[in-house]
Amino acid sequence: MTVSDDGVLYSLKGQRAFAEELATRWSVHISAATLDAIPETVRPKIRAMVTSGSVGASAALMQGLPNLRLVTCFGSGFEGVDLKAARDRGIVVTHAPGANASSVADMAIGLMIASVRRIAAGDRFIRAKHWLTQKKPSGERGLTGRRLGIFGLGAIGEKIALRAAALEMDIGYHNRTARTDVSWQYHPTLLDLAKTSDVLMVACRAGEETRNAVNAVVLDALGPDGHVVNISRGSVIDEAALIDALRHGKIAGAGLDVFVGEPNVSAALQSLETVVMTPHLGGATADASAATAAYVLRTLEAFFSDQAVPYLVPSHQAPNTAPSAA
Repeated sequence: MTVSDDGVLYSLKGQRAFAEELATRWSVHISAATLDAIPETVRPKIRAMVTSGSVGASAALMQGLPNLRLVTCFGSGFEGVDLKAARDRGIVVTHAPGANASSVADMAIGLMIASVRRIAAGDRFIRAKHWLTQKKPSGERGLTGRRLGIFGLGAIGEKIALRAAALEMDIGYHNRTARTDVSWQYHPTLLDLAKTSDVLMVACRAGEETRNAVNAVVLDALGPDGHVVNISRGSVIDEAALIDALRHGKIAGAGLDVFVGEPNVSAALQSLETVVMTPHLGGATADASAATAAYVLRTLEAFFSDQAVPYLVPSHQAPNTAPSAA
C-alpha cells in the first residue's frame, strides 16, 4: 500500500477485510501499535489511527507521530488509549458506543444461564458417560425471581437488563449516578449492589478507576449462592480473589468472556468446574462487526473531510466511580 499524507495507521488484530476497505479510500499502514514498528519515513504521514481498547495507543506512540490528530477505536472500549496524552497533543479520540451492545448482551445472558443452570457441567457429565451410572445433578434454582445486579448500566448494561426482565428477574444496578429514564433499582455503591444480588453482572467500562473493583469484599457480599458474570474486561475483577472465592465456595459460580492477560488464561481458572468460559466472543458477531466498522468509517470520513468528528469518548472520568460501558 502506498502511504500518502492522508495516512491511516491500522493496528487492529484481525479485521483485515476492513483494512482493505479503508485502503480504497486512504493510504493504510498496517502495524503494531508501537513506534519502533513504524518506519521513520511513514511516521509524519500518519494523521489517523484505527485501534481498539485492548490494543490502545500509548503516549510514546502519539508523541512519535507528529501529525496524528485522530485515534478511533473499533468497539466501545478505549481503556488502552492514553487520554491525557491525547488531550495534551490535541488528538481527538473516538469509539463506537453501542455498536456491539446487542451481541455482548446476548453473550452475557448466555453465560449467566450457563453458570446458574450448570450447562457446561451437564455437558461434561454426559460426555464422560456418567449419566449411565450416576444420578444426574438436580436442585439448581431457576432464574425467575432471582436478583440481577448490573455493574454499569450503559448501552450494553441496559440491553442486558431488558433481556433479564424477559426472564422475570428482579433488576438493580450501580452507576456513577442514578438514571432517571429507567425504573430499575439504583444502588449507590457496588458493595450494596452485590449484597442484594444473586447474579452480579459486570458491564462497566474498564479503566484504572474500575481495576479490581470486584474484589474479595464484593465477592464475599455476593455470597455462596451468588454468581458473577464478566463481559467487560478482565481487569475489573480481582482474578486471585475470584479464584479463591470459587475454590472455597464463597460464591457458586462464574461466567467469564474476558480475562486478565488474555489469551493466556489462568490455569487455576481453567481447573475450576464452577467456571464457564468463552474466549472474548461477546462482540464477535458479523452484525456487531459490521455496525462497528460503520462507526469507524463515518468517523474517518468526517475527519478527512474536515467536519465535526462524531462518537467522541468522554473527556474525562471521575476517580473511584463505576462508569458504564457504552
